[in-house]
Amino acid sequence: MFQRTAAGALALCLALPAAAEIKVQDAYARAAMPTAPTGAAFMVLENTGAQDDRLIGVASDAADRVELHTHIEAENGVMQMRKVEDGFVIPAGGSHTLARGGDHVMLMGLTRPLEQGETVMLTLTFEGAGEQVVEVPVDLERAADHGSMDHGTMDQSGHDGMTHGN
Repeated sequence: MFQRTAAGALALCLALPAAAEIKVQDAYARAAMPTAPTGAAFMVLENTGAQDDRLIGVASDAADRVELHTHIEAENGVMQMRKVEDGFVIPAGGSHTLARGGDHVMLMGLTRPLEQGETVMLTLTFEGAGEQVVEVPVDLERAADHGSMDHGTMDQSGHDGMTHGN
């Protein structure tokens, strides 16, 4: 009886798909200036699991609203930030980078200034891996990565009452 139960449990475990396992690397947050009403967080999301996963939401007490955003080029050639409703896919065995000038976490209506050396708590919600709480250091001195654009050069339509497209 025990052998049959153990064999059944083993077969069930082998039949279930391997869940995504997400590691957060090189995370940091920043604001353009100390009095800025918005900030952003950047990181690399690595999926060490055997199935794709998706970052579908983020929450933080550091801001009134937290959204997933990306940059798109408008018809006039100006880069604009847009909210991403469907989240970001993190491929199995791969990674997805949230970086300046690309996909990122947008912190709107900051509840306190983002000051160098402090931290911001983010709760990342993944479709498969569930919630993961991450302590993100504020780094106002980090230079933008090669080839990325800084938020200061973007049309930030959609923030604080401005038009916001999808």
